[in-house]
Amino acid sequence: MQASIFHYGSIGLIEEPCRSTLLAATEIAKQSGCILSYDPNLRVPLWPSEDVAREGIMSIWNKADVIKVSEDEITFLTGNDDDAAIEKLYHANLKLLIVTEGAGGCRYYTKESKGRVDSHKVDAVDTTGAGDAFVAGLLNSLASDPTLYKEEEKLREALVFANGCGALTVMEKGAIPSLPTKEKVLKFLK
Repeated sequence: MQASIFHYGSIGLIEEPCRSTLLAATEIAKQSGCILSYDPNLRVPLWPSEDVAREGIMSIWNKADVIKVSEDEITFLTGNDDDAAIEKLYHANLKLLIVTEGAGGCRYYTKESKGRVDSHKVDAVDTTGAGDAFVAGLLNSLASDPTLYKEEEKLREALVFANGCGALTVMEKGAIPSLPTKEKVLKFLK
C-alpha cells in the first residue's frame, strides 16, 4: 500500500536531526505524489524564541497542499486574524487552507471559494486532541476523495465530518482515549 497523504507539523523543525529528516520526508512524499498536509501545531515554549518559531513554521509553509491552522496560530504568524492575514498566508500551490475556531467551527479557503462551517454544540470536558481529531477526520475524507476541495459541497461535507470528530473528542477526557471511530462520528452526525 502506498500513502496518498503525508501529514506533518512544525515541532519536527526545532532541532536536528529531526529537522533535516522532516524536510527530506516532505520532498520524498511530494515526489511520490502525496498530498502534503501541514498543521503547525504551535508550541512556543519548545522553540528558542517566538521569532525563531515564526521563521521555522513559515520555512515549510509553501510546501504544503493543505494547511490546518488555528485562529491563534494565524494571529501569531501575522499579527491578526482577518482576510488580509489569510491572503498573506495563501500561496500559489496551496489547495486548501482551514482555520479552526474551536467551538466556533472552521473557515475554509480555496482558490475558488471561501466560507465557514459551524461546529456541533456539545458539552466540552477536555479539549486536548480536538485539533488532531479534526485533522484526522479531514484527512480521512481527503484520502477517499483527493480533489474534494474543488467542489464546495463536498468540502463542506468533509468539514462537517471533521468538526464532528473534534466535537466527540472534547466530550471525553484524554486525547487518545477520546478519539472517535468513523462509525461513531457518522452516528453522531445523524
